[in-house]
Amino acid sequence: MTISVWRYSHLTLAVSSFIFIALAAITGIVLAVEPINNKLPAYKADGFNQITLAQALPAINKLYTNITEISVDANQFVIVKGTDSAGKNVEVYVHPITGAALCKVSKQSNFFQWVTALHRSLFLHEAGRFFVGLTSLLLLLIALSGSILVIKRQRGFKYFFAKIIKDHSAQYFHVLLGRWSLVPIIIISLSGVYLSLVKFGVFAAQKITHKIDFNKLDNGAKKSLKDFAIFNSTPLADVQTIEYPFSDDPEDYYTLKLKDKELVVDQFSGNILSNSAYPTTALINNLSLDVHTGRKCILWAIVLGIASINILYFIYSGFVITLKRRSGIVKNKFNANNSQYIILVGSENGSTFGFANAIYQQLVASGKKVFITELNNYQPFAQAEHLLVLTATYGLGEAPTNASKFATLLYKYHQKQNIQFAVLGFGSRVYPEYCKYAYDAHALLAAQAWAAPMLEVHLVNDKSPDQFKIWLDAWTEKAGLPAIDLPAYLHLQPKGLQSFKVVSKTTSSHADEPFLITLKPIGKATFTSGDLLAIYPAKDYRERLYSIGKIGKHIQLSVKQLPNGLGSKFLYQLSNNNTLEARVISNTHFHVPSAATTVVMIANGTGIAPFLGMIDAHTKHNAYHLYFGCRTQQTYAMYKTAINAAIDSKQLAQIQVAYSREGKQQYVTNLLAADADFIANTLDSKGVLMLCGSLAMQQSVIEILATICAAHTNHALQYYQAQGQILTDCY
Repeated sequence: MTISVWRYSHLTLAVSSFIFIALAAITGIVLAVEPINNKLPAYKADGFNQITLAQALPAINKLYTNITEISVDANQFVIVKGTDSAGKNVEVYVHPITGAALCKVSKQSNFFQWVTALHRSLFLHEAGRFFVGLTSLLLLLIALSGSILVIKRQRGFKYFFAKIIKDHSAQYFHVLLGRWSLVPIIIISLSGVYLSLVKFGVFAAQKITHKIDFNKLDNGAKKSLKDFAIFNSTPLADVQTIEYPFSDDPEDYYTLKLKDKELVVDQFSGNILSNSAYPTTALINNLSLDVHTGRKCILWAIVLGIASINILYFIYSGFVITLKRRSGIVKNKFNANNSQYIILVGSENGSTFGFANAIYQQLVASGKKVFITELNNYQPFAQAEHLLVLTATYGLGEAPTNASKFATLLYKYHQKQNIQFAVLGFGSRVYPEYCKYAYDAHALLAAQAWAAPMLEVHLVNDKSPDQFKIWLDAWTEKAGLPAIDLPAYLHLQPKGLQSFKVVSKTTSSHADEPFLITLKPIGKATFTSGDLLAIYPAKDYRERLYSIGKIGKHIQLSVKQLPNGLGSKFLYQLSNNNTLEARVISNTHFHVPSAATTVVMIANGTGIAPFLGMIDAHTKHNAYHLYFGCRTQQTYAMYKTAINAAIDSKQLAQIQVAYSREGKQQYVTNLLAADADFIANTLDSKGVLMLCGSLAMQQSVIEILATICAAHTNHALQYYQAQGQILTDCY
């Protein structure tokens, strides 16, 4: 099933039922307090699970002359119904060992009775119970469809609980809380559906009947209760109710209702006269009540209360997400048939529309006829001369929800005139499928006879206005249009950044020499080697990303100073104890795979940073090998101490270094070629190769790896890439 079906199903279910779900959640929060309050009094005896009926009943019988029933409630409080020594009717909590009265049993308060009635039936009797049951079913479907959307967002089930890329707070917490609340919400909804079906007789309750042969009663002397074998072997914790005989008539008996069965016990001999197990429906009914109400466990009641609070938040955040997704859509001034410029947008969460709108507004202001719409609304455009596609990528390189039909529509509707097109991709380099759908859309258009590309595919990482402006200037120049200015809102620094304090920083003797800077998070921060640190040196939209090496609890970056480099200059000017604002971006596809037998790390320049952290955290369950390319021995010297220590401690099996500016003047590819057999064996034995450094290095390494695979293995390089054995994080 396509993502759009799941997306719209999830939204439709939520919109159609949110009032009933909100009422159920609010009353559920209140009712979750009741089992907590009920457990607060200390009416449960110490060692309750070890107390048997034979120990408890004699003491209780001494204090109450005419007992009709003894019960054990969900809190394991013992309740006696009968009369006391003064002949007064009583219903009290008692101590199971001494029989002493602890407190009278009070009825449920009027407030909780009112809330319970609202929760169960909305004060509409049978019709209300039907709507409540239907609401539970809809909540279950919402939870399941939401789970599928999370799986698709996180690129597979195994990444279900992986770190979430934060788009905006409503969506971030909608997914985050949804993952942790999933199981409680499914249990709440499923048990609610079942209890409703029981109420309407779908699962008929089977009554227990006992067949007793009174001719076989033991007419011997009456035994003491403490001598009854069944009472000695039955703990109070297993009891629901004990119904006492009405008289001393031999045909009157004890009815012992346990958790899984019901027994009839001779009041004279203690022999079991009848033994009937509860039907499965009765057991499921009790279990459903327990898990739906939390009556037996205070911790579960708290979980149910928190889940109900989260349900209210999901209603709020769901509407925020929907409104945000729809807010970017423009009301067109011109229609599709008379517009020269067509802008098609593919966006999962609506953010791409902000960039598309910037183009739309400027073109319309300059007197152009422009039509903007989603990719799924592609159709014949009678007067179109230019077609712009601005698209994000979803999940595993898939089309966004509003672009899922584009390929089909493109082959269905052929334009009658020649049209020039350009494609711009939006995404995050965190994902291995970075902007993949932009390339797919470009290829689809390029295959059409009427379509002519104006530019190659351009990409925008993490909504960078700079990268967007580069493409926009190139396109307007090709189209013969005046330059388009970007609106101010595209230039703002993101919110929610965290503070980091500089712990140490090395100095550089010349411009080509990198430097190391170590940062300590101020407050809680979750990161690991291979993640990315995003900084905003100009306190605006301009973002600079650096690969993280986790050394202890600190972040270590290896940075090369670039001429007029915004990020490197900013970091180099920092001193110890200075602070900066930044954010950690999870980069899960570049974490060390736990199952790898051997890990070969290939880096050049500052690309060594994450590998230093990985080596520092290595626990020796597999072998790490490092191939490193740098300019001179002086450059290598800043990493040498840490690397030698890792070799001495067996955290690193070997290091090979290539110097490009002295000695043999070779590159890391020369080292790999010389060790072709080892590289091939590593791949064949399920080992992993990790590349970090420049894109030029990556391209050269991929070429040499392809040659090694062709000559020394039974598979092409693409096979190992598909198996996840070649991991890259290059820039």
